[in-house]
Amino acid sequence: MSGSNSRGIQTLLEAEKEAAKVVQQAREYRTQKLKDARAEAAKEIEALKAQKEAEFKEFESKHSTTTTTYTQQLDAQTAEQLAELDKQFAAHKDDVVQKLLKRVVEVKPELHRNLTKIES
Repeated sequence: MSGSNSRGIQTLLEAEKEAAKVVQQAREYRTQKLKDARAEAAKEIEALKAQKEAEFKEFESKHSTTTTTYTQQLDAQTAEQLAELDKQFAAHKDDVVQKLLKRVVEVKPELHRNLTKIES
């Protein structure tokens, strides 16, 4: 009986060792799968990042030329408007100075409209 008990215990120990090996292999397999999944995700992220960077550079190149064009147009309009203001200033400068001098030199003394006259 002790031989069969010993053999039964030995069989159980071997089965336990075999189960531990299977569990260890499953853990290693799972770990390897996680590493592979992370590596694949990193590759996909890099590819997507490169694609988005290329799209952004294309967008930026298309719109930066229009920005430059708009800037040039605005500069031209500003210069044109400043030239028009200078022209109007030169044309009306003498009239404005004369009107100001006339107002300063010709004084008409009058009572303020809110002042009530006191009758004597």
